[in-house]
Amino acid sequence: MGRKKINWQVPKGEKPTELDEKVLYYQEKGYLVPKRSLIKTPEQIEGIRRSGIVNTGVLDLVAKEIRAGMSTLEIDKLVYEYTRDHGAIPATLGYEGFPKSCCTSVNEVVCHGIPNEIEILEEGDIINVDCTTILDGYYADASRMFIIGETTPEKRKLVEVAKECLEIGMQAARPFGFVGDIGNAVEKHAKKNKFSVVRDLCGHGVGLEFHEDPDVEHFGRKGTGMLLVPGMTFTIEPMINMGTHEVFVDEEDDWTVVTEDELPSAQWEHTFVMTNDGLEILTY
Repeated sequence: MGRKKINWQVPKGEKPTELDEKVLYYQEKGYLVPKRSLIKTPEQIEGIRRSGIVNTGVLDLVAKEIRAGMSTLEIDKLVYEYTRDHGAIPATLGYEGFPKSCCTSVNEVVCHGIPNEIEILEEGDIINVDCTTILDGYYADASRMFIIGETTPEKRKLVEVAKECLEIGMQAARPFGFVGDIGNAVEKHAKKNKFSVVRDLCGHGVGLEFHEDPDVEHFGRKGTGMLLVPGMTFTIEPMINMGTHEVFVDEEDDWTVVTEDELPSAQWEHTFVMTNDGLEILTY
């Protein structure tokens, strides 16, 4: 339980709904609850879902084309052209100065790798391709890991466990549970497999903006963090390291996040909406 903070407010003149009353109960008890504005309308959820369809198509195309001998810049061109051909915009392009349409993070790069013509994929590499799509003003965000040809058993296990961490985090997220439930489940599974969870970066709310509340950390204690309310949309995107959880940002580009010990990292991500029955994936 956190410090009492007034987030959820029913507009004057409106009769509180059943949802309002339930969230207000948690707020009165001192739990951190979302702002009412974070609860998406059915129309907004449908818009995010449509954006998610384009986002999924982008990653499906990458899955079909990715190969040894390909530059990460070629991946970026695929992402840009597919996204624009489908009436959408790559959200990363120009975002706070980021120069490309996706992030390509190879081996020890945790996230925010910048595609370029010099970086050529080799047999045994593992790579995360992270795409965020804007369609009609709605954002959808997802990433996948790809193994180039045959890799080592250790790297393959890392990729598999990172995906399992995402799936376990999904299962832990329940309506009127807490963000901390997700992180607790993810961290336990990573540690069970002798891997570590990156702490300096996290998942996030998404949908009407690129980054919204809440922060979705992939470690922590059950029953902590923000209350998960039906209608919230957010990502779960655990970054799992083979060695230490410590990372640093490459000073040359001020974007690329690398493991401190330069051992491999893996990440999977989806955008979700919380429903009355649990999570629904919007980036399938």
